[in-house]
Amino acid sequence: MNDQQLLIRMSRVELDSLMSSLEVSFAKFSQCVVSPGWRLSMHGADVPGMHYNVAGMGRMIVGDHPPIDLLPHTLVILPPNQPFSIEVPVEGRDSSIIRTVEAASLKSAAGGLRRFVAGIEGPGVIVICGYFSASYGPSLDLFTSITAPIVERFNAADRLDTSLTAAVDELVAQQVGVGAMTTALLKQVLIKFLRRSMTSMNQWVERFSMLSDPQIARAFADMSARPGAAHSVQSLSSKVGLSRSVFMSRFTAVFGDSPMAVLRKLRMRHAASLLKFNNISIEQVAHGAGYASRSSFFRAFKKVYGCDPTEHRLNTMRSLQKQAAAMKDISPQ
Repeated sequence: MNDQQLLIRMSRVELDSLMSSLEVSFAKFSQCVVSPGWRLSMHGADVPGMHYNVAGMGRMIVGDHPPIDLLPHTLVILPPNQPFSIEVPVEGRDSSIIRTVEAASLKSAAGGLRRFVAGIEGPGVIVICGYFSASYGPSLDLFTSITAPIVERFNAADRLDTSLTAAVDELVAQQVGVGAMTTALLKQVLIKFLRRSMTSMNQWVERFSMLSDPQIARAFADMSARPGAAHSVQSLSSKVGLSRSVFMSRFTAVFGDSPMAVLRKLRMRHAASLLKFNNISIEQVAHGAGYASRSSFFRAFKKVYGCDPTEHRLNTMRSLQKQAAAMKDISPQ
């Protein structure tokens, strides 16, 4: 099944729903600057990595995969725990004499942005690396199924540079709201990337298990957009034109879990987001997440988050207060 069939079988509203409900967070950002004749070797992270070439030309080496040409505006997404290197060969020079720097051996300034430099001359290539999570709730990460690099070529008109440069500036400035702002900018980049997946002739879209079955993706889009609705296996299978047994089988094959188990995870994510607002009672949160019984809601929530909703709300408030205090301490006087 190709990406054009995916477009035909999923409506714009459903695709919009999938993208709107995608929850993005980032673990860290770094800027990699590599001079001609040098190589920067990087360890893998425990989350996927997004690497974008903002200037210059070089190449990325990822395991046994063919070298990836880092032309301007190239975006590479790597699976978790995937070491890689960025190098800038010199034309006419044997690549074996490229000098290598291990990023782990370099000191980086404290703060939200780490900068790694390989070489003493002018930069041959500058790559922004962001390590992120893009999920639809606990254990529903969109990128967990990829096992090889995904490469897409953009151009200046796509303005990915603008979003990523703004994210870097935010991390350097460390003003109040830096986390929220940087996350929003990163999500802009990922959405542009996912838009490309719907029209690109590349077949890497098949690597996303959730998008590989449009009928299951349609059902999931509805679950994600309306987690508190009275969904059932029968209503979902009917919505996408499948029998109950076929729907169950195909859904489980895509997500590794049953529809109702996935729905519970989506409901818990929705509940956790509602708990951030003190003006909403626990009973209202439970109802909004599709639970008529307070006790059943507490049991389900504790199973996912390890604490009950009241404790989670208090922990969230304390965390936000600490972040605000930290921002106040580093803000210019």
